[in-house]
Amino acid sequence: MSADATTVNGEVSFWWRDVGGLPAGRPPQTRDLDVDVCIVGAGFTGLWTAYYLARSQPGLRIAVVEARFAGFGASGRNGGWLTNSVTGGRERYARSHGRDAAIAQQRALNETVDEVIAVCAREGIDADVHRGGELTVARSAAQFARLRAFAASEAAWPGTDVVLLDAAATAEHVRVERTVGGLWHPHCARIHPVKLVQGLAAAVERLGVTIHERTPVREIAPGVARTEHGTIRATQVIRATEGFTATLPAERRTWLPMNSSMIITEPLPASFWDEVGWRGRATLGDAAHVYMYAQRTADDRIAFGGRGVPYRFGSRVDVDGSTQDRTIAALTALLREFFPAATPAPVAHAWAGVLGVPRDWAATVGLDPATGLGWAGGYVGTGVTATNLAGRTLADLVLGNDTDRTRLPWVAHRARRWEVEPLRWLAVQGIYGAYRTADRRESASGSPRTSLFARAADRIAAR
Repeated sequence: MSADATTVNGEVSFWWRDVGGLPAGRPPQTRDLDVDVCIVGAGFTGLWTAYYLARSQPGLRIAVVEARFAGFGASGRNGGWLTNSVTGGRERYARSHGRDAAIAQQRALNETVDEVIAVCAREGIDADVHRGGELTVARSAAQFARLRAFAASEAAWPGTDVVLLDAAATAEHVRVERTVGGLWHPHCARIHPVKLVQGLAAAVERLGVTIHERTPVREIAPGVARTEHGTIRATQVIRATEGFTATLPAERRTWLPMNSSMIITEPLPASFWDEVGWRGRATLGDAAHVYMYAQRTADDRIAFGGRGVPYRFGSRVDVDGSTQDRTIAALTALLREFFPAATPAPVAHAWAGVLGVPRDWAATVGLDPATGLGWAGGYVGTGVTATNLAGRTLADLVLGNDTDRTRLPWVAHRARRWEVEPLRWLAVQGIYGAYRTADRRESASGSPRTSLFARAADRIAAR
């Protein structure tokens, strides 16, 4: 496998190129507006919120404003995992809110996978959905020990359905070099993220919601969103900016914009798939500290992602999705390690995006009734599913509905702010440097013990 002059770098993501290129963009806001609800951000969070609000209360005046175009951010760049992960871990909620609350959060996310698939069917959205579950592979003794411990922990919770696999059983899902075991669960589907975000935006517009693209928001305050084109007055203003939250002056330290990068191959021949399997098309991850994530696409490519350069000083974010050459090389080398038979295939496209990371690594959704300001995000890479649950929850909160969703433990959760620079840059570099060292040492040692470097990094990260 090689990255060369034919590899496209940036252009937001391959997913956009795959549907014909970047959109021309909907019209921007042209005058001051008065609406009931203003949603800032036309990614999955904002669009799902608008969708459920408009379905629940037809005639509600809803404006969605977006700096570029719907799906410009992580919603149009992610790895396409519709999975049930609880951001920050279910045990966090068990400690803070009790075991029943943690179970409710997990159950809600399990059901959300089904909900997104159901909406795709109802709205006629062809998002290349394939429910094949999620497979995590271990390629060292320490990684497998962590999977075994996780499986034992899961067994203590009601309704657990994770399956611990030995090397042979893991290979029946997909044959990855040097795999010593794996873990599989059924609550995950592969999707094409841009097809989903495009279909969702169209569904929202059919419900009467107006999406204003090319309308950057400069300030959010109670009852108002101020844009480059005027003022939008609303009873409720919802911040749905996720990885780009730090671009708002008042929110620079709220969530850290963490970079994640991807490469994708050209379509691979039948002979490759005969060799590696992957017939069930489960999403694929590993148990490394600096982990990877991948999917087998509908047209038989491998989309393969990982951390790359994790953070830009000063919470800077990219413009067009370009990633560093060294990141492309590192991801290409890792993909070759996983699947040597894919080595001759060229890398068609590489790109990057940012995801929102709260200081405690726990996602949140909420609405302050005193100010009318709402928010959702901090998904740390689990947002394809969590955004739908957040959108339904925000709709309940805006409409004043007391539901099981509004009582989930992530509602109104607040994390402390990130440190000032250069402390947060130094911390992130140190954390991921330690994790990379831990992965190398675990792979070389053969010991089942998690490296002390990773344990120290976990403490610094407050995970």
